[in-house]
Amino acid sequence: MAKHRITFITGDGIGPEISEVAGKCIEATGIDVEWDIQTAGLDVLEKEGTPLPDRVLESIRRNKVAIKAPITTPVGTGFRSVNVALRKELDLYACVRPCKSYPGVRSRYENIDIVIVRENTEDLYAGIEFQKGTKEALKLINEIASLDPKAKKIRPDSGISIKPISVEGTERIVRFAFEYALANRRKRVTAVHKANIMKYTDGLFLEIAREAAKDYPDIAFDDRIVDNMCMQLVQVPEGYDVLVLPNLYGDILSDLCAGLVGGLGVAPGANIGEKGSLFEATHGSAPKYKGMNKVNPTALILSGVLMLRHIGEKNAGDRLEQAVAEVIKEGKYVTYDMKEKRQDKSAVGTREMGEAIITKLKKVVSVKG
Repeated sequence: MAKHRITFITGDGIGPEISEVAGKCIEATGIDVEWDIQTAGLDVLEKEGTPLPDRVLESIRRNKVAIKAPITTPVGTGFRSVNVALRKELDLYACVRPCKSYPGVRSRYENIDIVIVRENTEDLYAGIEFQKGTKEALKLINEIASLDPKAKKIRPDSGISIKPISVEGTERIVRFAFEYALANRRKRVTAVHKANIMKYTDGLFLEIAREAAKDYPDIAFDDRIVDNMCMQLVQVPEGYDVLVLPNLYGDILSDLCAGLVGGLGVAPGANIGEKGSLFEATHGSAPKYKGMNKVNPTALILSGVLMLRHIGEKNAGDRLEQAVAEVIKEGKYVTYDMKEKRQDKSAVGTREMGEAIITKLKKVVSVKG
C-alpha cells in the first residue's frame, strides 16, 4: 500500500471543525496517509503578517497534493483571496467542480450530473486591476483611448480591470476538459463564452476550443453563449455534461450548478496543475458558525473523494462517496441544512454526521463500476 503525504490547510472560521471530520473520514477508508498540517487565513494574518505564509506554498510544492478547508476572503477591502493566490502561485490552471444530485438533498431537480471545468489563471478574475484615480489607472485610460475611439467614453474616475485570454491558457483548459471527459466516460463537452460581444477575448477562447475539439472525435462538442447557458441550466440541466469556461463565467456557473443539486454544502472542488493539485470545499468559511459543531461537512468530504481518486485510490474514493450518499439518503444523521425543515431538532452536528459516514464506510467493502 502506497503511503501518501498530503498537505492539509485547516482554514479559518468553520474550517478547523470540518477539517477534523473530513480528515477522519478519509483516514477511515484505510489508505496510508500522513497529514502535513498547515494554517492560513485571518488568524495567521494577525500572527504572521500574511494570510498565506511561504511555508504553505512550500508544503504543497513538496507534497504535490493538498486539501484545504475554507478561508475568509474580505469583500471589497483587505487582502486578496488566498484561494486566488494559491491558484496563481502554483499554476493550478484547471478548476473542476462536479455538481451531482444525491437522493435526500433538498432540490427542485433530480438526476443532475454536470462537471464544471473552469480556467483558473486568466480572464477578469485573474485580478489585474487598477484603482480609480491612481496615476496607473489614468495613464491606462489615456492609452486605451488613443488606441480605440470607443474607449474615449471611459470616465476618468473609473477603476480598470484587464481581461487576458491567451491561446496557450485556453488550449490547455479545453484539452483538460476533453481528457477529463475521456477518463470519466463523459459524452459531451460544451464551451461557454460571450464571443458575440467580446470577439478578441471570448472569440479567441471559442476559436481555440473548436480547433482543439477536432482532436477528440469520440466526444461531442458544442458551445453556448453564457447568458443562454444560464437559462439552459435552469430549464434543461439534464442536457449537459462537461462545461468548459473562462475564469469568471466558471466561478458564477459553478455556483448556479451547485444550486441545482442543493447548494454549496454538497459541492466539492479541485484545482489541478502540472506540478500539483489542491482540493477544497467550494463554500465559504461561515465565521458566525465557528465552534458551534453545526455546519455540513459534506463538501469537504466529497473534495476528499476527488482527491482520493486523483492520487490513485479510486476504490477508497468510491467507497467514501457511497457512504456519504447513504447517510444523506437515510436522512437521519445529517446537519440542519439537510433536513426538510431547518428547525428540525433531530438534526445532528458536524462531528456526528462524520461519525455516521464512517460507520457506513465500514460496511462498504467495494464499489462496482
